[in-house]
Amino acid sequence: MEYVNLGTTGLKVSRLCLGTMTYGAKQWREWVLEEAEGRPFIKRALEVGINFFDTADMYSLGVSEQILGRALKESGQPRETLVIATKVMFPMGNDPNQRGLSRKHIMHAIDASLARLGTDYVDLYQIHRFDPATPIEETMEALTDVVKAGKALYIGASSMFAWQFARMQYIADRHGFKRFVTMQNHYNLMYREEEREMIPLCKAEGVGVLPWSPLARGLLAGSRKAGTQRSKQDDYAHQMYTIDADNRVVDAVEQVATQRGIPPAQVALAWLLHKPGVTAPIIGATKPHHLDDAVAALSVKLTGEEMTALESVYVPHPVLGHH
Repeated sequence: MEYVNLGTTGLKVSRLCLGTMTYGAKQWREWVLEEAEGRPFIKRALEVGINFFDTADMYSLGVSEQILGRALKESGQPRETLVIATKVMFPMGNDPNQRGLSRKHIMHAIDASLARLGTDYVDLYQIHRFDPATPIEETMEALTDVVKAGKALYIGASSMFAWQFARMQYIADRHGFKRFVTMQNHYNLMYREEEREMIPLCKAEGVGVLPWSPLARGLLAGSRKAGTQRSKQDDYAHQMYTIDADNRVVDAVEQVATQRGIPPAQVALAWLLHKPGVTAPIIGATKPHHLDDAVAALSVKLTGEEMTALESVYVPHPVLGHH
């Protein structure tokens, strides 16, 4: 396993981050793995050297945090060796104050997340999306107070427009609030719109990029052709990845993979790991080989010709993943 700095911070994180949205309660999403099914993947991630784990309060409405917290505590790994990230913004109930980035919701949400995770602090506390209904100053001050209270060490953001992210960083600087050190955005071979503005902004500002859905909800690994349960039932993937050009990207990945004699997932992840500014893709794992493929991708060195072949079939997309 390789370890790198999280953005310009001194925190060292594994080059791969295990995302835990897929571990929780089937009543939330049918393709989610229940605790007994999901915990072996967290255990295996620790065994291969992954120290970075990402969750969110809204994943299975808190159950994902509970599963991750119990698994990490029972692993016996010292807390100082683990990097835990969670997120806040999406609804956690029907009340209007159980969502968004108001001071009230942030202060309640961090305490609820810490209780579910069974820890005194998270290493990275991220806003799950931009909240146009709350003043940026209110959000940034609340997040700063969370850090000052010792409940989070760093703060991060997730998918939004580059101008929104730049404005939040500007307001943080202007008022002396904590800045975001990471951007968790939608970025993979099938969706590269982040290369236009967000990733150059992050590189210029020293913000670590943590791409979510690095395999396009498994499509770049061949899940659609394989007819997996998630590929059939994941409505979000059906909304995002539909155009014919997406299939051409899958074909390009499979061609390079065939020439190398490796699984397509390794090629798609290796491409992302080659891209400047990327700190750690957030990988999902629901089958034993998923983690093995992800770790193997760290050793795949793509040639310039292969990078060109993978990128040449891409066509511009509408903005996807900001909501």
